[in-house]
Amino acid sequence: MYRDLRSRAAAPVVAGLLLFAGTLRAPAQDRRSRIDVEQVAIDAEISPSAQTLSAKATIRFVPLDESVTSATFDLNNALNVSRVVDSKGAQIPASRNQQDSTVRLSFDPPLPKGQPVTVVFNYDGKLTGQEESPVYGVKFASIQSDFSYLMYPGRWFPVAGYTTDRFAADLRITVPAGYNVLGSGLDTRQTADGKTAVELRFDRPSFPGSIAVVKGDPVKVPSEGVTTSLYFRGAEAGVAQTYGQEIGKQMSWFTGMFGLPPYADLTVVETEEGAPNGYAAPGLIFLSPRGIGSQFNAKLLANQISRQWWEEEISPATRNHLWLTNGLAAYSELLWTEHANGAAAMEAALHDVMVEALTIDDVPIANSAREEDYSPELWALTGAKGAAVMNMLRAVVGDDKFFQTLKTFVADDAWKAVTTEDFRKAAESASGQDLGYFFIEWIESSGAPEFKPEYTIYRTAKGFRVMGKISQDLDTFRMPVTLKIETEGNPEEKVVEVSGVSSEFSVDTFGKPKNVIIDPNAHVLRYSTDIRVAVAIRRGEQFAELSDFTRALQEYNKALETKRNSSLAHYRKAEVYFLQQTWQSAAAEFREVQNGDLEPKWTEVWSHINLGKIYDISGQRDRAVSEYTQAVRTKDNTQGAQEEAAKYLKTPYEREKRPER
Repeated sequence: MYRDLRSRAAAPVVAGLLLFAGTLRAPAQDRRSRIDVEQVAIDAEISPSAQTLSAKATIRFVPLDESVTSATFDLNNALNVSRVVDSKGAQIPASRNQQDSTVRLSFDPPLPKGQPVTVVFNYDGKLTGQEESPVYGVKFASIQSDFSYLMYPGRWFPVAGYTTDRFAADLRITVPAGYNVLGSGLDTRQTADGKTAVELRFDRPSFPGSIAVVKGDPVKVPSEGVTTSLYFRGAEAGVAQTYGQEIGKQMSWFTGMFGLPPYADLTVVETEEGAPNGYAAPGLIFLSPRGIGSQFNAKLLANQISRQWWEEEISPATRNHLWLTNGLAAYSELLWTEHANGAAAMEAALHDVMVEALTIDDVPIANSAREEDYSPELWALTGAKGAAVMNMLRAVVGDDKFFQTLKTFVADDAWKAVTTEDFRKAAESASGQDLGYFFIEWIESSGAPEFKPEYTIYRTAKGFRVMGKISQDLDTFRMPVTLKIETEGNPEEKVVEVSGVSSEFSVDTFGKPKNVIIDPNAHVLRYSTDIRVAVAIRRGEQFAELSDFTRALQEYNKALETKRNSSLAHYRKAEVYFLQQTWQSAAAEFREVQNGDLEPKWTEVWSHINLGKIYDISGQRDRAVSEYTQAVRTKDNTQGAQEEAAKYLKTPYEREKRPER
């Protein structure tokens, strides 16, 4: 979502994955016995100097199936289980599966359905942040000498029903004196014998199992009636005040949109490189240095702050309903953009979201559980497409009814696991409409339409009449779509119920019609020539981020088959060739950039710079200087282009040497 305009295709996969900071993990789809965890009580000691954790986790759960003979819990592979016992101290047989980071408990006799069961895990281990994470390539647990973070996705305690099974928690964390422990819920602390014990109680069912260990005092920033406590370190400490001010503004505004949040005030903790850009827990937000940046990251914060409602207060009953929380969090980004920067900025951001959504169009949202955690596919389905669905619903029911739906949804289902059906009922209740067709089309079905108008203009006694039809390829499609008739005078608009592959329309106008535009405000998730090009390029970028350059080039070529003069598609091809040190092909593609549509504008300046680098590599300094000079003449300083060109005007570019094999 927060992409560098000059995306470097050779970046490691984690660089791409970290952008999807709010998405959730897809565990292996096995046939585990169903249980409902009600309470998690943890007594743990953390040693920052040794980077170790020693803990006892008492878990109370209720079997949901008859005669349950086993229960499976996720647990970080770096943690070693020494013993598991029941409430009477009798040992429970436990087996470890390192492949999927689980511990399986066996029960004999079987557990009766509906009867609470208590199990106690004793475990310990070292969490330096360098261990293999339960989410490959993303750090969710790290104990350092001056800070530590143990997030729920890091499975630093036994977890069942990850992201779907809500639970209450009572955490007692002991650290050396001079450290403090932050988490969700009411906290009490005692210091004795050189140690500090902090108890965190969270009595409502949610996901309170994330903590941070910090030193020193926070920067407390009051803003808009909200006081934010920020634990930023190093260079990021300089923007703490700005973040506090802006967080207060967002919290206040979202409260007006969604209702009262679980917490009036927030605590924000800096993590480290390699951690997700952002992660939200009840009353607590984790931000990486990359996520914080040198300036306020409004989109990231809007996503994470909104998750106080759309993840902590309500959450999906199963992973096939992830679009509700990820989609609402992603749409909250758009809502804040609209509020802070206006409708035009929101429409531009929505365009990018729709392109992201269409990168995977052959899987229904309702089947999103099959996608891998933190993958582009999962984000496209649940985050981007979820946000697009929210925007379409808003267009169908109107602003007032849409925002009433959101308030009703969170108020009626607070502290619960929810389904798409719950949301549909809230929308139908607020709007007074039967929206079954809408949810079947956008949640249970895949694909997107591409509208093609055919029409004839007739003169009438009072003006003109436009008669025609809208064609598209999806036989089961049904959607109210706005039709705009541009005339010599004022334009005319009419909502047409598009149903099936062909839908007729008739619109009377006073002025002579000049053009017919379908969906002028781009509310419908649909294909067009420009969208197809953008989607192919985005898919290519995703493959390039995975260093799958062959498939990346295939996608860029698809974009060029649709639009030969796409400067961005040529630029992305050139990037791949440059990274592969195929200089002639790279130079040819950078030249094509300058012969294309120069959209976006930055492709011009950077194609000149990269051509200059190629000429420097090949010993053609005069030609290189000419390209750098042309880059300077564009006066485009996107991503520091002018400084880059000036640098190589003074000193020739030297390529990085490939490591010896």
